[in-house]
Formats: sequence, C-alpha cells, structure tokens
Amino acid sequence: MKPVKAGASRRQLLQLSGAAALLAAARTALPSGAFAQTAGPELKGTRLGYIALTDAAPLVLAKEKGLFAKYGLPDMDIAKQASWGATRDNMALGFKNNGIDGGHILRPKTHLYSTGKVMQNGQPLPMYTLLNLNEDGQAISVSNEYKDLNVQKDASPLKLAFERKRAAGKELTAAMTFPGGTHDLWIRYWLAAGGIDPDTDIKVITVPPPQMVANMKVGTMDCFCVGEPWNEQLVNQNIGYTALTTGELWFKHPEKILGMRADFVDANPKATQAILMAVMEAQIWADKMENRQELAEIVGRRQWFNVPVTDINKRLQGDINYGNGREVKGTNLYMKFWGQGGEVSHPFKSHDSWFVTENIRWGKFEPTIDIKALVDKTNRADLWREAAKTLGVAGAPTADSRGVETFFDGVKFDPAAPLDYLKALKIKRVA
Repeated sequence: MKPVKAGASRRQLLQLSGAAALLAAARTALPSGAFAQTAGPELKGTRLGYIALTDAAPLVLAKEKGLFAKYGLPDMDIAKQASWGATRDNMALGFKNNGIDGGHILRPKTHLYSTGKVMQNGQPLPMYTLLNLNEDGQAISVSNEYKDLNVQKDASPLKLAFERKRAAGKELTAAMTFPGGTHDLWIRYWLAAGGIDPDTDIKVITVPPPQMVANMKVGTMDCFCVGEPWNEQLVNQNIGYTALTTGELWFKHPEKILGMRADFVDANPKATQAILMAVMEAQIWADKMENRQELAEIVGRRQWFNVPVTDINKRLQGDINYGNGREVKGTNLYMKFWGQGGEVSHPFKSHDSWFVTENIRWGKFEPTIDIKALVDKTNRADLWREAAKTLGVAGAPTADSRGVETFFDGVKFDPAAPLDYLKALKIKRVA
C-alpha cells in the first residue's frame, strides 16, 4: 500500500484504512495470501447439483462470488435438483450424459450410492465424500394438530396421541427426504427415543424438501424432518411448529456434504482441488455472522431457492421462533459452515462410521458390513487436508476422528466400537 501523503483528505484516509482492513481480513482467513497455481485444472468446469436447502449455500456462493472462476473453473454449473431421488439419478448419469458429477448431498448417500443400496438394479456408483458443507441447521416439525402437547426434545407425549389417532382408523405419517439419509435418521432417532417405533407405529414417507410445507398444510403428515428454510417457513405460515432443531438432538452434528463421483475425482485431481478450494473459501465467508443477511438474500433469489428472505435469515443467526409460544434469540443452534481451522468443513471418518452404523440399525446395511473398509474407501479427508494446506488454513484438523459423540438422550457413540452403540438404544432392529 502506498504511503499517505501530507495533507491527505479524510476520505482518502478512510479509503486507505478500509483497504488495509480488507487485506488484513483476507490474510487472517487465508494466511497464505493469493492463490497461485502452477498448472490449471484439467477442465474448465462441470455440473454440481443442489437441493433448495440453506446448507447448499457454499456451492451457490462459490458461483455467485466468482470463486470457481478464481481457481480456474469459469464454466461451473450449479444446477437445482427436484428431489434427492432426482439427484441420485442425475449422479448416475454423470455430466457427460447430461447429469451431474457431484454436489450438495445427504452425507449417507456416499455409502448408499457406492454400495448400490439405493441405485437402480443395485448397481454400485463409487462416490467420495470431499468435505462437510455444514453442521446443524435442520429441524423436526409437528402439525398444529398437536400444538396443545407442546412437544419438544421428548417425543413421548406423541405416543398416546398417535395411539388414539390410530385407534380411530386414521393414518399416521412422518416425512423425511430420502430413505437412509440424514433427515430419515434424525426423525427415526427422535421418535424411537420417545418410545415410538418408526417402523410399526407410524408410516415414514419420502417428500422432497420444497414440498414439505404444502403437504403439512393439506394434512397429509403429522411430523417431518427437513433442513431450513422449510421449518421456518412452516412456522411463518402458522401451519405447524418446530419441536426441536437437530442441534438439540446432537450438537454440532455433520449434515450435508460435497460428494462427487469417484471417476471424476480420480481423472481430474487438479479440478477437484480447485472445486474444494472454491467451496472452502465460500464456507469461510458464509460462517461469518455479519455475512448471514447477505447470504439469505443471495440464496433466496428466484434462480436459486425462490424463498422470502424472512424464511431464511432468522435461524441462520440463531434466532428461533419455534411456533408454539417459544422464541429464543442468539442461540448457538445456527447453521455452521467452517469453524475453527475448518473443523466444520473437515470430513471426519468417525462421523461416517456413525451414519453407517445408524443405517445398520434400521436395516439399510447388514450388521456384517465392514464399516471401516466402506468409510476408508469413500472418505477423502486427505484431499480436504491437501486443499487446506494450499489455502494456508491455520489449525486445520489432522485426525480422522472427532472422538466419542453424545446425543440428547445420553447415548454415546464411540467410533472405535461402533456396534456397541446399538446396544444402548431404546428401539432397534439389530441387537
């Protein structure tokens, strides 16, 4: 920066000091300074999918703020998907066949795709988990039919109400977004902890996230689990209320990921690193509370989510109107994108182990599956750490495990002994 000349105007001084502050902030976020790449990516871009959920924000921001272009990928296409089922089908096609090569997906999908469990004809689609897009920021919401029960973390008040409704010959329905995905596992855990068997006491159905509110409005479901902004929209439209955010079920839980086809990553290592760095830089920006309002305004636009900013911004800032008389401000339950040293973004293998184990619980995987082998095959934390090193991230995680995790009901998960966790659960399919 040039020295200030004698007699400089106040405006010049403010401009210079503002520039200095921006430069300092950039160096703090990315200590290595400007990115310099000796050889560019193998291609100019590819297509990544996303669902209209707030945790897709890092992909949207990387496109909107020119970060993909910054790292040599000017032709990146970030394409909205109609549902998680459509995401799966387009991932199977790949970009070369007018599909997608990766994108914003539910974390267990990497395992479900790679083993062929949810693919057409059971054909495996090798996938990699590249980074964790966010922690927390989902919720479980309940129909206003049960507003008098004021259901919160403890789902047991619903047990008797459900029994009465079933005795009257009425169907009970809980909705989630994809079998074996995060929302399926959160609502199953919550119901089961309250003594409600999600396999026998209620029908669990799949509904695309943007259709949750409309379906509850017409009375086709009793409760659902989905990411934001749909829980906040439900409350704003006075159709239902939030029982709990998923951060209350498991604080700082992993949620969506950037997942990509293994064949793309293996064939395009430089492009993969460029994608990682662009998304990671977007996560750093999104994690700053002072940027949350702008984030809501960007993703709310018609070409992205087409959702009012008022349905997005409050919970992003930790202000939660549960819709049943409870309203809290400034909580730590807001969506997290980066954290200290990128700990939110880092894809810990121990988290993958829990998702596989929980899917063993509900019959998606056999109890004999080699959990460690599957996680080692699909988790590419090594690529994340390589990108973090290039970006100059200080204090980046180096371990594959975040250690023992504890859930709201006191159940603990030790990734060193994953199947022992199943023994402590109230309702389970596997002993």
